[in-house]
Amino acid sequence: QVQLVESGGGLVQPGGSLRLSCAASGSEFIFLRMAWYRQAPGKQRELVASISNRGVIPNYADSVKGRFTISRDNAKFTLYLQMNNLNPEDTAVYYCNTDNGYWPWGQGTQVTVSS
Repeated sequence: QVQLVESGGGLVQPGGSLRLSCAASGSEFIFLRMAWYRQAPGKQRELVASISNRGVIPNYADSVKGRFTISRDNAKFTLYLQMNNLNPEDTAVYYCNTDNGYWPWGQGTQVTVSS
């Protein structure tokens, strides 16, 4: 079964940037639309961004449009999320998965935006 490993999170000041990575263990990655999700304390997990299997046709939640960019490298089975102009409301654990959450969830990577 495919395993997902997220990385790249950390503590950043408001206005700062981070780049998240998600490595998938299986080649099924290249056939599937992938997504980034996040879950803030006390809130439900929400979809942040998704991208087609060929790396085009991205979609973004309204809250991150213009600040986040999703991309992928199918040769490396890796999904990325470039996050710019971060604000405290972006604080959450970030996860990747297929756009319908089909695979087992990874451990996520913590993003904390605070001064």
